[in-house]
Amino acid sequence: MPTFCIAGPVRVSENYCIPPLGRVGLERLGALIAESKYFVLHAPRQTGKTTALLQLAADLRAQGLRALYVNVESAQTSRNDVLRGMKTIMAGLTRQARIAGLPMSRKLVQAAWEAGPDGVLETLLGSWAEADPAHPVVLFVDEIDSLNGDVLISVLRQLRALYPNRGPAAPQSVVLCGVRDVKDYRIHTSTGEVVTGGSAFNIKEVSLRLGDFSRVEMEALYAQHTASTGQVFTPEALELCWALTMGQPWLVNALGREVCFEMDEGRDQTQPVTEALVQIARQRLIVARATHIDQLTYRLREERVRRVVAPIVSGGGYDVEPSEDDLNYAIDLGLIAHRAGKLEVANAIYREVLPRVLTTFVALNFGTRFDVAWCRATDGSLDLDRLISGFQDFFRTSESVGRQAGGAPTHAWPISEYREAEVQLVLQAYLQRVINGGGVIEREYGLGRGRTDLFIRWPYGEAGREEQRFVIEIKVQRGTRDAIIAEGLDQICEYADRCRAAAAHLVIFDRRPGIGWDERIFREVRTHAGRDVNVWGM
Repeated sequence: MPTFCIAGPVRVSENYCIPPLGRVGLERLGALIAESKYFVLHAPRQTGKTTALLQLAADLRAQGLRALYVNVESAQTSRNDVLRGMKTIMAGLTRQARIAGLPMSRKLVQAAWEAGPDGVLETLLGSWAEADPAHPVVLFVDEIDSLNGDVLISVLRQLRALYPNRGPAAPQSVVLCGVRDVKDYRIHTSTGEVVTGGSAFNIKEVSLRLGDFSRVEMEALYAQHTASTGQVFTPEALELCWALTMGQPWLVNALGREVCFEMDEGRDQTQPVTEALVQIARQRLIVARATHIDQLTYRLREERVRRVVAPIVSGGGYDVEPSEDDLNYAIDLGLIAHRAGKLEVANAIYREVLPRVLTTFVALNFGTRFDVAWCRATDGSLDLDRLISGFQDFFRTSESVGRQAGGAPTHAWPISEYREAEVQLVLQAYLQRVINGGGVIEREYGLGRGRTDLFIRWPYGEAGREEQRFVIEIKVQRGTRDAIIAEGLDQICEYADRCRAAAAHLVIFDRRPGIGWDERIFREVRTHAGRDVNVWGM
């Protein structure tokens, strides 16, 4: 029985699969190769790049071309040691040629080494192409951006040197594949020189980006499971899957695998996949912290990523505009997306993962101080007033420890990389630690929104058939209190209506230096647009 693939590349005989070359544009790829172009294919990790390359190489070999795929990631540790790096790459290249039924003679390889490490790749590929011009060579180099330093420069420049002779005395076409476009590489040599990928490989014809699944492709993938097993996804479940993943291929497959094969409730294939089951699968995925998610969250600690992501998480704006390189880097990683003219976290699952990862140690501290039971009523319903009041007390105590006398807060919590979003993250960590006992928090934030919105859904009663709905809006006071409250009331009432929430809470953090706790800490109820809103000062 086929299943969903979460550890690529996809095997069509074993996995549900959207034809990878259709996503890239088969006609475009074929035309570039036929025209003897050298070009780039890039996309975030686990989106199907390797699957597409392997499929294309196999198709080209069936047409009589010597299409060779090689992954150069194993040479990453060579850094500036060109000899070591080239030995690793050459070993991988000759092995893949043998596996593909295109062996390179030992004599050919040995002769190539006479050119030295900075010429061996150029010499081997040129000689191999020249030995059989009736069967042109097409080379696919995967994980090219895993290389660094002098090794990367040497590879790029040797491939560039082949370009004028492409066809009879060099590969007809070379395709570089990685997370980033080659033009965005900033390579530090062993002598400290900075070389851009664009200058080291300036013969690139075009850069193609493999995008996420479309809504149609996501539904087609799930339909393959239905055709195989008879188990259907309800329309509500499909809507939620799209909202959670926005088509990110690994997430689409991981949700499907979790809900259909890993969860007891979903393994009964006579029963449909419902919205409720997808919600459970979502939480299980996030808590499990699969390798895919860990790879992304590791990047959050990088300064160049922080410069782009922190203002989005805080809902503020950029005090200093990030460089185009930093922006492209965050987008290429798949962490953020540019949609409808605005920057935002790429999908709902990543929006939930980010604050969890950045506040891991803070959340563990909450676990020693608060128990879920203390904010539950006897019928199992959630007492959100008590929950927020508890945070107010915690915030006053803990931030006082990290605040200089009469000054601004200083490292009250261990999330100093994201100081712009510190208070929003700490409140989310607090809520998550308690709400995870039985509810769901959905988050909305983005650049220039001036706020972070949280939607809490809490099931209770017999078999969880009842549901409480709350919204919380978090704002940081920069002007007068009246102005920030007036703005927040309009925003939270609109948000509460959209979420069909029964209760709304507006939380305002006053971060201005010199403001005493008596002024900062307050609670009041405002009526706005026919709705009571609880306003909390921190």
